[in-house]
Amino acid sequence: MTASFFDTLWTSLPVPCFVIDGQSKIAEINPAGESFMNASAKSLRGAPVWDKLHVNAPLDEAVTRVRRDSSALFVNTVDVGSGEKPPVQCNVQLTTIVDRPGYILILLEPREIAHKMGRDMQSKTAAKSAIGMAEMLAHEIKNPLAGITGAAQLLSMGLSGDDIELTDLIVAESRRVVKLLDQVEQFGNLRPPLRKAVNIHDILDRAQKSAAVGFAAHMKIKENFDPSLPATYADADQLLQVFQNLLKNAAEAADKSGGTIELRTFYEMSLRVERPDGSRAAVPLQVEIIDDGPGLPSDLVGEVFEPFVSGRENGTGLGLALVSKIISEHDGWVSVTSAPGRTVFRISLPVAPKDADQ
Repeated sequence: MTASFFDTLWTSLPVPCFVIDGQSKIAEINPAGESFMNASAKSLRGAPVWDKLHVNAPLDEAVTRVRRDSSALFVNTVDVGSGEKPPVQCNVQLTTIVDRPGYILILLEPREIAHKMGRDMQSKTAAKSAIGMAEMLAHEIKNPLAGITGAAQLLSMGLSGDDIELTDLIVAESRRVVKLLDQVEQFGNLRPPLRKAVNIHDILDRAQKSAAVGFAAHMKIKENFDPSLPATYADADQLLQVFQNLLKNAAEAADKSGGTIELRTFYEMSLRVERPDGSRAAVPLQVEIIDDGPGLPSDLVGEVFEPFVSGRENGTGLGLALVSKIISEHDGWVSVTSAPGRTVFRISLPVAPKDADQ
């Protein structure tokens, strides 16, 4: 195999990787490592590794042992940071490099990513069970609700004053429940995506224009786009629904006097997701929808994509569950980080294959 193949392999590794020399100085770092460190390879090469990579474990001793014994070493669940960002729990692997005496390869496996992806797979199973039950209940409940609504309307014909207000309340609440049940049925009956090569920015532009004249009219929406992004492989209508749901979520979380929503796109080649068949696929196209609202309740951040989980009064809890369902069916990944003043919903999508229909 040619050197270029191994260069490509090194660049494509989805986890942060470092090569250190005999003096434990950084000799090389892959793109995922640059992203993890929030620094370029050029600025890191030649620096003592433990000056740049902060690990809550005595890894200098571990490196000495690996060099001495010429064997691999695994250190699980330690905090690793760069000083630029909060530390992340990682599994760390150390091993020698053949034909390079003294050189050590360090691989970091951030447990946060593994945990989120594992949780995402569990959420899909839970969602299927919950929605299956909800669909059955929706069908059974709508018929008696229609009877209740009709009876209340008939009663109102012979009433007046406060009594009419009560029958009007029965009709209004019954219709609200029917509307919720319609959403449940729509969620369960979502057709499989009709995927083709589409431009993410075209869809974001449609979503933004719709939001700006509707539910997000009180918000300032700004763009921070990477115009060089290639096409993704998606159902344009379903992706539009995803972006509209996330924009609506951000707008409803904001103060009534307004706020700012930022739409950001960029390319991150290191991220991979696991498909149902066990294979891994790259999802380098990143879309972030960022708002400066109060943030999600801390106890909901890990469950916000579950059906019927909502942090808002009278919320149905289906909007974000629908987002998760659509993105997973596009072989993508959706995640959220939230703190007061900054909530980021991030969608990661694949690049369209070269032979995809336009």
